[in-house]
Amino acid sequence: MGSDPLYVGKLHSDVDKGDGSIKYILSGEGASSIFIIDENTGDIHATKRLDREEQAYYTLRAQALDRLTNKPVEPESEFVIKIQDINDNEPKFLDGPYTAGVPEMSPVGTSVVQVTATDADDPTYGNSARVVYSILQGQPYFSVEPKTGIIKTALPNMDREAKDQYLLVIQAKDMVGQNGGLSGTTSVTVTLTDVNDNPPRFPRRSYQYNVPESLPVASVVARIKAADADIGVNAEMEYKIVDGDGLGIFKISVDKDTQEGVITIQKELDFEAKTSYTLRIEAANKNSDPHFVSLGPFSDTTTVKIIVEDVDEPPVFSSPLYPMEVSEATQVGNIIGTVAAHDPDSANSPVRYSIDRNTDLERYFNIDANSGVITTAKSLDRETNAVHNITVLAMESQNPSQIGRGYVAITILDINDNAPEFAMDYETMVCENAQPGQVIQKISAVDKDEPSNGHQFYFSLTMDATNNHNFSLKDNKDNTASILTRRSGFRRQEQSVYYLPIFIVDSGSPSLSSTNTLTIRVCDCDTDGIAQTCNAEAYVLPAGLSTGALIAILACVLTLLVLILLIVTMRRRKKEPLIFDEERDIRENIVRYDDEGGGEEDTEAFDMAALRNLNVIRDTKTRRDVTPEIQFLSRPTFKSIPDNVIFREFIWERLKEADIDPGAPPYDSLQTYAFEGNGSVAESLSSLDSISSNSDQNYDYLSDWGPRFKRLADMYGTGQESLYS
Repeated sequence: MGSDPLYVGKLHSDVDKGDGSIKYILSGEGASSIFIIDENTGDIHATKRLDREEQAYYTLRAQALDRLTNKPVEPESEFVIKIQDINDNEPKFLDGPYTAGVPEMSPVGTSVVQVTATDADDPTYGNSARVVYSILQGQPYFSVEPKTGIIKTALPNMDREAKDQYLLVIQAKDMVGQNGGLSGTTSVTVTLTDVNDNPPRFPRRSYQYNVPESLPVASVVARIKAADADIGVNAEMEYKIVDGDGLGIFKISVDKDTQEGVITIQKELDFEAKTSYTLRIEAANKNSDPHFVSLGPFSDTTTVKIIVEDVDEPPVFSSPLYPMEVSEATQVGNIIGTVAAHDPDSANSPVRYSIDRNTDLERYFNIDANSGVITTAKSLDRETNAVHNITVLAMESQNPSQIGRGYVAITILDINDNAPEFAMDYETMVCENAQPGQVIQKISAVDKDEPSNGHQFYFSLTMDATNNHNFSLKDNKDNTASILTRRSGFRRQEQSVYYLPIFIVDSGSPSLSSTNTLTIRVCDCDTDGIAQTCNAEAYVLPAGLSTGALIAILACVLTLLVLILLIVTMRRRKKEPLIFDEERDIRENIVRYDDEGGGEEDTEAFDMAALRNLNVIRDTKTRRDVTPEIQFLSRPTFKSIPDNVIFREFIWERLKEADIDPGAPPYDSLQTYAFEGNGSVAESLSSLDSISSNSDQNYDYLSDWGPRFKRLADMYGTGQESLYS
């Protein structure tokens, strides 16, 4: 423990006479670093503090040497230094801190967990490693066995709902717990786990809820919950309706997330039929523990009263579906049937009826708004629509927003109003080598009507065809007929097509008939009766003209047509310009309008005569490359009306001419007819009015506009009479 070397032992050789001729040396584990030897006396000392827990044994070798010759005087000997243990290590809980659980309400002595402490001292020497356990914190609820470290419950009926967790401090002390021993501690957290020791209880003995009678089926009416202090599976509930007058109207289920009882509607509510319901509901634990049955019944009941509130309901039809039948021969306005609806509310308001036209787009039916009588509004045709599904609306007179819906299925009964006809378009042929009595076609008929006993058709030739010498008809009595030849020797050169009128009659009452024409072609057939060709024209073609020759002729014709088109195209390109005007060419004319102009005296740029004299005949200039489809022989003359009206009509007349005249160029052009309008302060500056001698327009204000308008002021001012005199 101190800083001075500690004497361990002494080595001595029998050869050593004590005269200093012998020298001792030491080798092995810790030699020179931990253990040193006095070479003269052989005394061994430890120079450092030793720890048995680090190394308990040291093996060393010693030898005696002649000091002069440095040779061994005895063989080398080996010896062991054993470190003697002292109590210098306290017990340690290598697995701490600990957590454990024990069911609540466990009896005294129920094992919770075992703790273990380890002491590094030598267990074979003394009591340094002998540990005993004790509890420093956690009494009186728990105890620990001193020798084993097993923690047990020390109190009965520990309730998780009162306190669910305890913190214990356990001590381990060596030296068998005697004074002077070393100790260590650890913590143990003990949690009380839940058991089903608390029955469910409703907070209230009764509940009341109000619901409207219009609440849909499967809607939630109310949620109730029985309180249970337990948790987890011990708090899972089961609810059921055990009594009451709403057993078939309501049901209750469990919300697994909240353990609430959810009351829902199973059938529609009707305030007029019943205004309230009373339910007795029981709640019980789903998982019971037989050890705690003595604590009382693990179920509870409560009463739920449901008040039905009145709402304004739509009219209700006496039947969800009205099937009706009517003949397709019925007259317009005839009665088909009647629907009935009533207001289910206590007010019993009158009901008015109408047809939802989205279900009767063609308006085949009408309904009397007051009586609900359905009548026909149009002629019916079963073949067009055999069943009409319409929706009838019933609305309250006092509150039209309340609308009920009834459904009517009107079946159209069939009458015999369609004549039979061929089942298909037959392509019938007769071979030139056909023999008399040979069947060349089997025909059948169809009828759009559907008689209750099925169709029965009768076939015959018309009166005109009965005595023909070419074909006959045989009625097979199974709604089919066979066409037979009466002779042989058919020749395409003589007649290539025969038309055979066939008379078909149905079995309706009254019966209907139709005449259908069967087209029979004469064909060239092989020995098996298979047609090879049915074209009579094949015989008039030249005998030596083959298919290759025909192709060559067609190719020549096409080549000539292409050459003609090329020539015409080249000639058209050499023609004169498309638009010709003796006075000017307007194809790419650029006209500038940004100059001020010279007023009426400027007669160089445009000919004003056409505007000044609107009665002048205007020549129509046409395009030389196009012949107009419409030739305008004359233009309408204008009456003597105010100048501004004449000008407007002139503009509109020109616009209409340009729109409809195919010969007026250009075809695709934007023609702008600007009109200054009536909002101008200066009004119109056009010189059109100046040619009229009776114009009463005063232009004296132009002189006030400055030098730029001096020329106009001189022309249209008070001195304008002198300008034209």
